[in-house]
Amino acid sequence: MGSCSMWAWPELLVLLSSVWLGVGSAQPTLPGPTHSPGPQLKFRLAGYPRKHNEGRVEVFYNDEWGTICDDDFTLANAHVLCRHLGFVAATGWAHSAKYGKGIGRIWLDNVNCAGGEKSIRDCKHRGWGNSDCSHEEDAGVICKDERIAGFKDSNIIETEQSHVEEVRLRPVVSGARKQLPVTEGIVEVRYKDGWAQICDEGWDSQNSRVVCGMMGFPAEKKVNRNFYKLASKSQPKQKRREDVGSKKRLFTERQQLNYRLHSVSCTGTEVHLSMCAFEFYRGNASATCGAGMPAVVSCVPGPLFATGNAHKKKQRHQQQGQPRIRLKGGAKVGEGRVEVLKSNEWGTICDDRWNLLSASVVCRELGFGSAKEALTGARMGQGTGPVHMNEVQCLGTEKSLWSCPFKNITQEDCKHTEDAAVRCNVPYMGYENLIRLSGGRSRFEGRVEVAVGAGDGHQPRWGLVCGEGWGTLEAMVACRQLGLGFANHGLQETWYWDASNVTEMVLSGVKCAGHEMSLSHCQHHGTSLNCRNTGTRFAAGVICSETASDLLLHAPLVQETAYIEDRPLHMLYCAAEENCLSSSARLANWPYGHRRLLRFSSQIHNNGRADFRPKAGRHSWVWHECHRHYHSMDIFTHYDILTPNGTKVAEGHKASFCLEDTECEEDVAKRYECANFGEQGITVGCWDLYRHDIDCQWIDITDVKPGNYILQVVINPNFEVAESDFTNNAMKCNCKYDGHRIWVHSCHIGDALSEEASKRFEQYPGQLNNQIS
Repeated sequence: MGSCSMWAWPELLVLLSSVWLGVGSAQPTLPGPTHSPGPQLKFRLAGYPRKHNEGRVEVFYNDEWGTICDDDFTLANAHVLCRHLGFVAATGWAHSAKYGKGIGRIWLDNVNCAGGEKSIRDCKHRGWGNSDCSHEEDAGVICKDERIAGFKDSNIIETEQSHVEEVRLRPVVSGARKQLPVTEGIVEVRYKDGWAQICDEGWDSQNSRVVCGMMGFPAEKKVNRNFYKLASKSQPKQKRREDVGSKKRLFTERQQLNYRLHSVSCTGTEVHLSMCAFEFYRGNASATCGAGMPAVVSCVPGPLFATGNAHKKKQRHQQQGQPRIRLKGGAKVGEGRVEVLKSNEWGTICDDRWNLLSASVVCRELGFGSAKEALTGARMGQGTGPVHMNEVQCLGTEKSLWSCPFKNITQEDCKHTEDAAVRCNVPYMGYENLIRLSGGRSRFEGRVEVAVGAGDGHQPRWGLVCGEGWGTLEAMVACRQLGLGFANHGLQETWYWDASNVTEMVLSGVKCAGHEMSLSHCQHHGTSLNCRNTGTRFAAGVICSETASDLLLHAPLVQETAYIEDRPLHMLYCAAEENCLSSSARLANWPYGHRRLLRFSSQIHNNGRADFRPKAGRHSWVWHECHRHYHSMDIFTHYDILTPNGTKVAEGHKASFCLEDTECEEDVAKRYECANFGEQGITVGCWDLYRHDIDCQWIDITDVKPGNYILQVVINPNFEVAESDFTNNAMKCNCKYDGHRIWVHSCHIGDALSEEASKRFEQYPGQLNNQIS
């Protein structure tokens, strides 16, 4: 097959992990009977490229194939695994998914063998299915090419490839070859150093559904086979004809078709073509495929990837009503903690019996393809609120997760440490080819360079991004586009990364909401550059991270502790110095009189996967003499009293505090303490408590008239520190103030309620008495 520039007509290539299909044969057995308790284990080697005695290690446990994480992996581990596979010993091992990323569960992590164990069961590890890894950390082994004498293995070790690793959809219509995503084309599988086709005899919509799911699409549609018969013939150019109906020229190549698979039979619920039943054409003889032709598939893209105006798509999606399922806390599009809407409140799913079938229903319902991974153990961070579902058992054919059997649970059954998550297959869009980093110490940091002018056969022109206005939200999008996770920092100056010959500024005025897939989707000045400092030292840069923090305010505590205090002015000198009072306090007759304060406690939890650390280094922390400690952030929270239409009626101050671990969950150690110029931050699994009786833990309501209001607290309001989810940083409460007393109720995190419940909250008419139901 001819080669081409990726800018001219990018081919869709999905690298997915293998599942060995020894069609019609059994899997390898252990070298001898094992007396260890538990289900029988099976092992296999997979991956590409590899020889017969090396590959990614996959283990069959609890009726499901999975992989082994490379954390703490050693040659001793490889020895034990190679003996499981029928080889006498190991000569090496591989980390970081050298043989490709697997699919399904990651069964073992932190494996520690001495080397002489008879079974991997006898080695130390974290427990079956207990892992904090991704498939990018799948371990592989290289075994000595010598078999154990008498080892019973019903699968003959073949030099010919006998499994399916990579699958792609190759467009043949000339117009489609320049467009992404590729939704229609010939299905091809990797074979040796090239690509081979699949005979479509017996091919049905279930097979197409599986392929579309792998490509990141939720559904398949019928395709006109007659239209493609032209492409399947090897004819001279002068004999090729155009399809009269479409007037589109077919791309055909002078080559002999190389069929590799036939008799493919999928049920439609598989997440990879290799999980379906099929047969290989054996030997070197050219297969004719009978009366068939290469299998062709046409897919229906989800709303995010449909062609056309993005805003119109979003409006159409919103008109269909609020979805009852969403993903939170993921760095990439199509991954995150699964949250479902029940009784107008968002909640999570417990990971008991969570698997790829249920995860694929979630992915397709959200407009993505099938699931790459079904994640357990709050791998995408812990949620808040109720746990709505447990033991979800989808068949894989359901249109919605709510159609699957599940159990309602109590709080004792599951905690948020067991929140389920997914990673979905998403269409290849090529966005990562339009951005790169230069000058950094690692691939996770550097000056941002973007490609402009690509397309229509033109080579891209690389340039820099103006650093003016560049912040965390813009850096988040850049890191997502690069495939490097979350942003740790967005940098407006990068003079210390001056290592590239790219010096031209090509993008300015970039302003992102934070959810975009590419910087080109953000607002920017376009071709009309407007950058005051065009020197390379003022080019934008990023530091990316695979994990991020996630702060949430404990809403019930605010409601439980809120009260009014009339505090004498002579006790508020420090507070005035900290700007914790309304501006009218400056006109008061100090030290006589008082200020009316709405006081409450704030308990701020870090539910993310990385510690919350202030952006500023300790050399720039500010000493506050009155309170006798350093503040590491100028603005950590906003406290406001709002009318129902959002107008501020109390001058909410920009609270700044010292950040430390007040308390932590069980088995989590405190790391941060304000005393003695200590390191500041909030550890994952810990919380920082600001009691109602400390200075500035209030809102000055001296000038507020009686009425119905909204109390709002926003953490990290300027996005100064990166988090995996900024939508849960606001907390709101209804409150009624009669001039003497205040009732605070219905406190909740900003995105915890349905759209309907949020509207009711904002239209709340007020308390008629002091009995809060």
